[in-house]
Amino acid sequence: MKTPTPNPSEQRRSEELTQLIRQEIVQANGLISFARFMELALYTPSLGFYCSDTPKFGAAGDFVTAPEISSLFAKSVARQAEQVLTTLNGGDILEIGAGSGKFANDLLLELEKLNCLPQHYFIYEKSEALRAQQQITLRKDCSHLYSRIHWLDNLPLKNKLTGIIIANEVLDALPFHCFRIESDGIQERCVTFDRHGFCWEVAPPSKELIRRVNLILQECPLSPGYESEINLNLYQWLPQVANSLEKGVTLLFDYGYGRREYYHPDRTLGTFMCFYQHHRETNPFQWVGLQDITAHVDFTAVIECAIGETLRLGGYTTQSSFLLAAGLLDLASQNELTVIDQYQQNQAIKKLTLPSQMGELIKVMALTKNFQEPLLGFALHDRRRSL
Repeated sequence: MKTPTPNPSEQRRSEELTQLIRQEIVQANGLISFARFMELALYTPSLGFYCSDTPKFGAAGDFVTAPEISSLFAKSVARQAEQVLTTLNGGDILEIGAGSGKFANDLLLELEKLNCLPQHYFIYEKSEALRAQQQITLRKDCSHLYSRIHWLDNLPLKNKLTGIIIANEVLDALPFHCFRIESDGIQERCVTFDRHGFCWEVAPPSKELIRRVNLILQECPLSPGYESEINLNLYQWLPQVANSLEKGVTLLFDYGYGRREYYHPDRTLGTFMCFYQHHRETNPFQWVGLQDITAHVDFTAVIECAIGETLRLGGYTTQSSFLLAAGLLDLASQNELTVIDQYQQNQAIKKLTLPSQMGELIKVMALTKNFQEPLLGFALHDRRRSL
């Protein structure tokens, strides 16, 4: 199916952002890393994909996340949150990248039913446009709990948190570097432009990229011509998260694999993908600022980084196994629904749990600090060996 053409207003915004990035490439002597290109494309104020005021989530946006599919997702996570907060005798919740605000709304309302509300619900959101959308959603649907909600400008927290940190589809939006294996070594795939627009150009990589890719090659021998991506920003992001937590659990939900599956010899073009109005694209240079750019997560790299930050692996499984272990089907049976609503709920459960949908593609990782109790959501299926 052909990708839709943006309206004139969107095209003008894309052209303005394109000119800004071209200027930076000129100032950088004709070449920037793909990570820098992606950062500008997604997060330039007012112009980047996540920072503009156009819809991002749901049918009117570019893609659908689990909280937008059904409130059952947040309600299931609430059961896991209840276990952690009860064990800790209370605490706070920090959500990183809160999207439309729907997850926070559904989670808080369910925790209220469970008589297990956090003292504070912190949200760290880089996008001013999304922050405004979250505030509208939560004032409208969660007004009686709004005083508990606080937006943060920075991580790590000044006062470390006891409780839970949640990041749903955040890691896959961290700007990543691209590389190519050549017969004479590793090359970085960077971004330049010519008379046709932005284009790829290989260049000598940084020492850090060489070091990290060589570590991958020790586990995953890759042939010349192999292209993929590596998230060097993870090694800055995760320490900030770890330094925000005094005691409790960090839950990460994202598309991804263990390293041996991520860098499989047959996955010769990497995992990154672009999304525009629910159409999948492979060209990141098309309609810059109007499409999302994402890549899967190397969860082996996550746990390697976490161990260095005094975190331990509390669990690793699929989204399907996590939600079922947390009581998804029990929660679904509690709703009194019309025939039509029951059908829609069943369809939502399928999207959340089927292997061909989100169920197996999205993984869930728990990182704990000063917290020893086995976690409810990981009781059904342990996938740690795949790391």
